Amino acid sequence: MIESNLPTIFLALMGLSVLIYAMLDGYDLGVGILLPMDSREQRDKMIASIGPFWDANETWLVLAIGILLIAFPTAYSLVLKELYIPIALMLVALILRGVAFDFRAKAITRLQNRWDRLFKLGSITTALTQGYSLGMYVMGFEHSLHAYGFALLSAAGVTAAYAYIGGAWLVLKTEGEVQKYAAKWGRRGGWLAAIGIGAICITNPMINESVAARWFTLPEAILLLPVPLMCIVLVVVVDRYLRRVPHASDFGCWIPFTGAASLFVLSLLGLAYSYFPYVVPNRLTAIESASASESLMFVFYGVAIVFPVILAYTGLSYWIFRGKSTELKYW
Repeated sequence: MIESNLPTIFLALMGLSVLIYAMLDGYDLGVGILLPMDSREQRDKMIASIGPFWDANETWLVLAIGILLIAFPTAYSLVLKELYIPIALMLVALILRGVAFDFRAKAITRLQNRWDRLFKLGSITTALTQGYSLGMYVMGFEHSLHAYGFALLSAAGVTAAYAYIGGAWLVLKTEGEVQKYAAKWGRRGGWLAAIGIGAICITNPMINESVAARWFTLPEAILLLPVPLMCIVLVVVVDRYLRRVPHASDFGCWIPFTGAASLFVLSLLGLAYSYFPYVVPNRLTAIESASASESLMFVFYGVAIVFPVILAYTGLSYWIFRGKSTELKYW
């Protein structure tokens, strides 16, 4: 019984890995995007808030790509072929972020500002390339003017969404001027992200007939209606909270991050609803691109061990370093 459902199981696990990556690495990319170049003290506090987590957050991207490679090799080949340049740029940007993050600790001179700029550049480039890749993926790697336009819209939307959840993370983890700065720019990121989500929701069914059929056919349309309504409620609630930061006794500092993360969840649910059971929208389904059943079963046992372990140490790290971040010190 389980063997016949393995393609769907791996598709769900890959989607879950992408979602967790988008939320966790999304906020630390957002912190990098929001770094103020005119205040080293604020940058130090912002970097301190992601210090214990940022490198481990990328584990989820590795897991998602690993599942795609092993469980859906045909889809992996197509994705890599079509997105070779943006993926290469993303990897360069991720390496740049890692180098800049470590060297800023050792360059306690005027060069630290340069490394901070490179960290910011790496964060922005990573967000843009991921958003562009997502847009092209959703379009089934169609090579047309409207597909490229959709991908560019997606790039801007994902970058704004990362800034949004990054600002929400800083409201949760910091205090004082940094918290007010994060609320200000996180709120603006939220506006842009909301506009981007709305634009994509309008554009996607216009250029994709199968999506339009799923969204606007009864009774499915009634089942889908709560998703955009909940997105609107979340954006409004978070925006009203951020507008009044700081709150007395830091009341409800978890609200913006929880709201932004919930928005990510709803966006992925909408994406999954629109394109299931495709691994590559309108090109390859999970069954068509899946590995042999024997291979999937073998990998399944490994994933059944690795996935809970990653979840456990991720949860443990966030539990250990809960609360407000402390002053950044290098030894």
